[in-house]
Amino acid sequence: MTPRLIVSDLDGTLLGSDHTLHDSTVEVLRALVEQGHHVALASGRHYHDMKVFRDQLDIPAHLISTNGAYVHNPDDALLAANHLEPEHAKTLIGLPRPPQVRLNLYRESGWHIDSEAPHLLSLHASTGFGYEVVPPAQMDTNGVGKVLYLGDPKALKQLEAQAQEAHGDGLHITYSTIDSLEIMAGGVNKGVALSSLLERLGLAPVDCLAFGDNLNDTEMLDLAGEAQVMANAHPALFDRVTGAERIGHHGEAAVAEWLKKRFGL
Repeated sequence: MTPRLIVSDLDGTLLGSDHTLHDSTVEVLRALVEQGHHVALASGRHYHDMKVFRDQLDIPAHLISTNGAYVHNPDDALLAANHLEPEHAKTLIGLPRPPQVRLNLYRESGWHIDSEAPHLLSLHASTGFGYEVVPPAQMDTNGVGKVLYLGDPKALKQLEAQAQEAHGDGLHITYSTIDSLEIMAGGVNKGVALSSLLERLGLAPVDCLAFGDNLNDTEMLDLAGEAQVMANAHPALFDRVTGAERIGHHGEAAVAEWLKKRFGL
């Protein structure tokens, strides 16, 4: 048997509509690990947020967090950390934005936000991960994995254009949802992190099966030998990934169902 690396995004992909793991997903991934396959979770979420899901799966999974800024092995050792240049982070913190747009920093140690936003915590209700409010003037520009703006899509488009004009190739700019603008250092994305992980495992991209639903999954899906795009995916994602297959809805445990058929479980 040729071992494979199965890598999946979380929200909108592996997790259900309630942002939790389906029982069938847990069962299938455990069975595949028992057969000798590898599993990785790849998300815009913070490492400490993702770790809860790996613990629930109870399998030795690698974690690609903060859209590829950090990679941890199954024993929680940090394999890679890629931060924004402090000057770039300073620029992004200082960009003018409407008061309803929330500024967030994801750092290795946690999540900083510029103002209280209790509604954001619902996404993390099952993990208990939360933010620390830090005024922008006091935000540390060192060790920033990503800058995240949350709010009105039109305002985010303006911020995207300003960030691009300011630092261009020094940034990797993407969206995890229509109202979530995510900015990492240039060259940092899930695909680059996945490539390094495959090399570490002694596998080729053709040995990788990847699942995703949004634009921040593009590079990861494009690298994988078998790319699956969710039925609920961003409308532009399917056309961005060469040779992708469209599968079912994340609310119906479509990743688990597809894997059952693929591996004859």
